[in-house]
Formats: sequence, C-alpha cells, structure tokens
Amino acid sequence: MSLDDTPPWNDVRNYVDGDWRDPRGPNGQEVVNPATGESISYVGFSSAADVEDAVEAGMAAFETWESTPVEERIQPLFELKRLLEAHQSELAEVLVREHGKTRAEANGELRRGIENVEVACGIPSMMQAGHLPNAAPDIDETAVRKPLGVFTAITPFNFPGMIPLWFLPYAVATGNAFILKPSEQVPVVTERLFELIDRAGFPDGVVQLVHGGVETVNALLDNEDVVGASFVGSTPVARTVYERAATHGKRVQAQGGAKNHIIVTETADLDFAARKTVSSAYACGGERCLANDVVVVDESVYDEFADRLLERARAQTVGDGLDEGTDIGALITPEHETRVRELIQTGVDEGAELLLDGRDVTVDGYEDGNFLGPTVFGDVAPEMTIAREEIFGPVLGLVPVSGLDEAIEILNGSEFGNAASLFTSSGADARTVRHRADVGNLGVNAGTAAPMAFFHFGGRKVSFFGDLHAQGEDMIRFYTDETVYIERWPDA
Repeated sequence: MSLDDTPPWNDVRNYVDGDWRDPRGPNGQEVVNPATGESISYVGFSSAADVEDAVEAGMAAFETWESTPVEERIQPLFELKRLLEAHQSELAEVLVREHGKTRAEANGELRRGIENVEVACGIPSMMQAGHLPNAAPDIDETAVRKPLGVFTAITPFNFPGMIPLWFLPYAVATGNAFILKPSEQVPVVTERLFELIDRAGFPDGVVQLVHGGVETVNALLDNEDVVGASFVGSTPVARTVYERAATHGKRVQAQGGAKNHIIVTETADLDFAARKTVSSAYACGGERCLANDVVVVDESVYDEFADRLLERARAQTVGDGLDEGTDIGALITPEHETRVRELIQTGVDEGAELLLDGRDVTVDGYEDGNFLGPTVFGDVAPEMTIAREEIFGPVLGLVPVSGLDEAIEILNGSEFGNAASLFTSSGADARTVRHRADVGNLGVNAGTAAPMAFFHFGGRKVSFFGDLHAQGEDMIRFYTDETVYIERWPDA
C-alpha cells in the first residue's frame, strides 16, 4: 500500500518482525467512512498465534535493542519525525476519511503526535537517573535506568494519529520492544503510520502492529512475556484492562472516560469564554476525553453568557470533515450517533431546557453519514444524566450556580477527574480553583486543558487507573526500572 493510494484501500495488515502479514483470526469488520457510510477497507482480527509471533519477535529484538547505544536508538525517531512531517497532509486526509473529524482537527492531532516523537529524541538526557558520591562513608551510590522488555498499547478510535505516539516513541527510545493494537474502527491511518515506521530504520521486531478486537487485547494482556500495557478508552474497559494486566503482574496505565467542567465566573471575559467553550465542547464532534461539556456559570452572568454561547453554537457548520468550512464532522458509527441522540432525549425527559437541538441537522449529499448538530441544554441540574455521564458527542449543558464554592463542589462531585477549565479575571479565584479542583488537567482561560508533549497527560479518580501517565517524564519511568549501585572502594 502506498501513501498516495486513494480509497477504496486494500485490506489492512499486521506488521510483525519487519514483515506485512494478513491477520489469521476468523473475524474482522469493514472500515466505514462515517460521513458517507461507504466501506473504505477491511480489517481482519489477529489470532492468538499472530500475537504470539509478535511477542516472540519482540523478545528476540529486545535482546539486542536494549544494549544498543541510546544515541543509535534515537536515530530512527529523527527519521520518523521527518517522514511524519513530509506526509502529514496525506495522513490527515486518511484520518478524516475513516474517523470523520475535520481536516484541521486531524492536522492538529498529528502535530501533537509529532511533538511526542520530538520529546522522545531527548531520551539520552531523560534516562539519566542520579549519582551521589559519599552517600555514606567510602560509599558512592548511582541509580541507572534500564529497559524491561516487550510492552503493548491498546489505543482508541478518537485520536488514531496521536495517541499511539504517546507511547511508541518513548518505549523504543528507552530500549524496549513495542506492540501496538489500534482501534479496529480506524486501522488505516495506523497502517499508514507504520509504513513510515518501516522506512524509518528500526530493527525488525522492535516496533510491531497487530489488529483485532477483544480477543487480541486479551491475548496481549495474558501473555506472560509482555511486561507492561497502556490503554486509552472508556472507563469500564480501562478498569477491566487495568485489573487483567495487573493480575498478570504487568505494569499498566489505563486512561478512562471523562466528564469535564468549565467554570465561568462573574469576572470572566464572556465572549472569549463562549468562543473557547464552543471549541472545547464541539471539536472532534465532542468525541474526545478533553471535551468540556458541562459549563458551570455564575448566575449573575448566566443569561448573558448563554446568549453569547448560543450565537456561536448556531454558527457551527456540520458536514464532511474534508469539506472546507466544516466545524463539526461525523460521529464514528451509526450506533454511537443513536446513543448520543438517546442521551439528548434523556436530558429532555429529566427536565433540562433544550436551547439548541442538533438532532434535526441534515447535510446535503451525505444522507448516509452519522451527523449531529451542536446541542445546548440550559438549567441543567448536577444530578441529571447529561451532567454525570460521558456523552462523547456535540452536546453541552449549562448549570447556573451562586458562586465559586458551589461551582467547585459540582466539579469535584463528579466521579471523573480528567480535566476542567476556569474562565476568570481574578487571580484569587484562579488560585482557589488550582488548589481545590480534583482533576488531572486544569486550564485557566483555556478551553481545552491539553498538556504539551513534555508534560504528562493527567487524570484522576475513574478517569485513570495506574500510577504513571502518558507523555513526558512519566513515560520514562513507566518504560524503565532503576537499579541502584552501592559501591565501596576502601583506600587500602
């Protein structure tokens, strides 16, 4: 397959031990363009034997790769960065066709993935642990980080160009072998990514790709030679992955779902806050764990803010992500569209005021697409379903509150702890929220609290299971273990 191919594309394949192979499992599924309903490829699911082949190849590669000088290990990453940048526009178009998001969103996602490759190129400095001479009489102590073996990552449909790069560059730069199991809903862009990885110069078996569903995931988690696993997805599955991997003694980090809040205080720049809120809630069709879809607004500015937000929400254009001017693309599947529609109806049934209904949106020429327009609820109570459950669609709710204390109480009352944002002109209010908000990512006058690649991606409560997060220094600690050398060399 060439990056220059146009759909319909060939069936996607595994990449094992430096070779492209057809998955040998009995199951598979069509890959469908969410905007058109057309099949664009087919993904077969890997068998247990496919997984075992990849693990064995990874173990064999690790024996040499772990002792390869770190300066040599990062050279393929420099080449991968160059290739990703050279082919970014083509990768973005593939991503849009199988995911549904807009071209601008796809390009932004890929740029953030490339940033992670850049950070991982700094591993020679990041892997340094520590040395203390004369830690005790005549004793010097040195901590040394060492790679551990074969790691895997199971990644979701919503950011197939970025989230694999939260893990892959750090795993291999630190000296490990790595196996990726991407979402079966968006496998084509991952295969295109691996075509570039194949050209970047990694030794066979260091970086591998296996496609599949639940059985493939379980085969990776149960394999005793896989030493660690990363996961990003919904909270129920994250909890299951965490428990299953931990039961087998693996290192594990599992990013779950979210229900993120924006707090708008009485001192906020309301026009700016409305613009950033619309972007946060509706970008990527709301299908992202950083979407802030509950807006907690001080009652003194509630009506004015609602008017400004509705004006901007109504201006959003729904359509094919490849079309110029589209703001909100298609949702991933008809089934997911149905689920979001049902949650909107639940909001109506529970008494929230439907200020803007996106269920009647139509996109000319794309009658088979999975489209929903921007939806806004007013006077949402914190106990309502739409205020508690992750929707993963273009739906937001406004919650009036009597002050900052009540706003923080609502935010912290959520079982999720992924992210939140605050809009204010008060440094005191910002400091209060900074100290009291129980979330892993917090934005101040920023609609989407997305950390740069050199910081870890936070998460708390049922939004994250584990100790060490994706991106940044946490990845170095996750993919290595420290040996402490205690040395004594008496003069005599």
